[in-house]
Amino acid sequence: MPHVRRAEYPPVNSSYVLEYDEITRGGLDDSWQHGNDLYGVYHDLLGFLPEKYDPNLVNFRVTNNVITSQVASMVTSGMFGGEAQQNLPLLVQPASIGSLEPAYTCLAANSNFSAYGVGSSDPAWTSHLNAASDLYANLDTISGVPPTDSGFHMSFDHYFDNLSSRLCHAKPLPCNSSNPSLCVTQAMADEVFRLGQYEYSYLYRDAGARTLAYSAGSYGIWIAELAQNLRDAMHAIDSASTGDKTNSSIKYRHNIAHDGSISRILSILQIEEMVWPGMGSEVVFELYKRKLDGRYYIRVLWGGQVLRSSNPTLGVLDMLQVEILIAYFDGLVGRRAEKIPSLCSL
Repeated sequence: MPHVRRAEYPPVNSSYVLEYDEITRGGLDDSWQHGNDLYGVYHDLLGFLPEKYDPNLVNFRVTNNVITSQVASMVTSGMFGGEAQQNLPLLVQPASIGSLEPAYTCLAANSNFSAYGVGSSDPAWTSHLNAASDLYANLDTISGVPPTDSGFHMSFDHYFDNLSSRLCHAKPLPCNSSNPSLCVTQAMADEVFRLGQYEYSYLYRDAGARTLAYSAGSYGIWIAELAQNLRDAMHAIDSASTGDKTNSSIKYRHNIAHDGSISRILSILQIEEMVWPGMGSEVVFELYKRKLDGRYYIRVLWGGQVLRSSNPTLGVLDMLQVEILIAYFDGLVGRRAEKIPSLCSL
């Protein structure tokens, strides 16, 4: 997931248009360091990555949102930046059908989400917004955001992004432009963060079975791609051991996406404790072949720790037989996403 977007409160009574497509300097620095750390683990420690970038072994994929390319430029430099001015290609799908963001149309998923999620009138969603009316009033007064601005008041997304970005960069919390003594307090910011965590937990796990239906429909194509990549990797390893040629030799795939992308993955995996994916969050799928029995196993890491699923079939995703996870994915979205047309039809 990309790091930090430059986003400020809109000037009151102005015609300025906000742009959310630029990573801050701190975010770029963190991205480079993250790539360098990945190389340190998967090359220096484990000997898995090649010493130099090899397009036959490694690929990087981004969405059509330019911020992911900005992050990718730093991550790749941190990993394989030893050679000056090295150009690394980034894979991207057409904007109208991209599965990574996601950008493809899934009417049923959208309809489902609109019935219980952001912008809906479902009391289970609106109750926390109504309960936070005093907090909203204080934030609006300080920031100058009109109370009628739906973008800021359908959820705590915008206030969360702005305040967390400031604190992550060791910047002071904002004050009113006309009255510098009127400022957002740490207690206000903490309440925004708590409510933001509640929102993502509700949207992607706590609203019940509809959260899984929404995520499977809206992110099922990428999940099917992941399942196929695992199949292809196993086939490539087995083919190499027998001397046969294979069409796929990629051993490391790095996708750079968004908090909504990661949230859907966590939802599909039915993570035990759902949180708002923070800046630089990542989900890692590691495929292993055990020498003792020749079988394949998978480990899934979330935030550097083994992911724990509330689904009894998945459980603790630490050296789970990979066939179990692939069968779970196929059951949700179909092999090669064959169930998506029906899942997305109204």
